[in-house]
Amino acid sequence: MAKQIIVSRDGFLKLQNDLEHLKTVKRKEVAQAIQKARAYGDLSENSEYDEAKNEQAEIETRIAMLEETLENAVVMDDADIGMDKVSVGNTVVIHCIDDDTESTYRIVSTAEADPLEGRISDDCPLGRALLGQRQGDSITVEAPSGTRKYTITSISK
Repeated sequence: MAKQIIVSRDGFLKLQNDLEHLKTVKRKEVAQAIQKARAYGDLSENSEYDEAKNEQAEIETRIAMLEETLENAVVMDDADIGMDKVSVGNTVVIHCIDDDTESTYRIVSTAEADPLEGRISDDCPLGRALLGQRQGDSITVEAPSGTRKYTITSISK
């Protein structure tokens, strides 16, 4: 059995929209690009054809990944998100003891993660370390940049 993936309602809808866009728009665009490249003749030295076929493979891989994610998705109900311990769906403010900075992250599934937008996966080192912790707890995280120490300042929905 595949691992269940917890996603928000918005995240689920975004994944569905992405899948629909790939199937209805991107597939057609790449099919047209392949057809156009075939018209150039000799396929053995046709870089446009190779590029279009590679793009097609990437799109089909992404479609398969999205379909699997949606199949195994469990839509999270905001009413089920507690604030006593960190779980998927919580927003967490942490204080980095090492460099005296504060950061805010929302804990999400890997399907919704976007660190640049402040959404970290429950499967990344920091996300895993935060899960199950309470406000005031301190954690140590092994990250590619080295060991970092944090204190959980607040937990919210």
